[in-house]
Amino acid sequence: MGKVIEPNGVAVTISSQSGHRMPALGEEKDRLLATTPVEELLSLDFLQPKNISNTLHAYQLAKRCNVKRVMAEAVKWGTKKARINSISPGIIVTPLAIDEFNGPRGGFYKEMFAKCPAGRPGTADEVADLAQLIMDPRSSFITGSDFLIDGGATASYFYGPLQPKR
Repeated sequence: MGKVIEPNGVAVTISSQSGHRMPALGEEKDRLLATTPVEELLSLDFLQPKNISNTLHAYQLAKRCNVKRVMAEAVKWGTKKARINSISPGIIVTPLAIDEFNGPRGGFYKEMFAKCPAGRPGTADEVADLAQLIMDPRSSFITGSDFLIDGGATASYFYGPLQPKR
């Protein structure tokens, strides 16, 4: 999109809270995620199957990559007077999420909601409202940013009752 974005254009990508929950990768790996040409990303050593522990780890890496690439793209887009940001939602009530809530992992989700500051999942309207705010011309100073919208679940994961047992 950066090749065709018009002046004053704005884009918002969707990432995930999951990218915020993995340990820090370090400056070098973050730079590689942000700047490696797309067709070369899968050749990076730390993205090789032997270095990815499971599907959650792969998903977290993909979402971290999205956030870092948005940051790098913001620099390029700025030369065109355009902006790009990302939103990292937590659990949002959708038909798929409702199936999850009522499935085998339902207890996990109920506990997460009970132990996060908001005490509930988010709604699609809340994510859309954030996107509208970011895209509004009054937000013209916001670019290259990622907005975590998860009711405080990630904060609770690191500093509250959702901390994993170590």
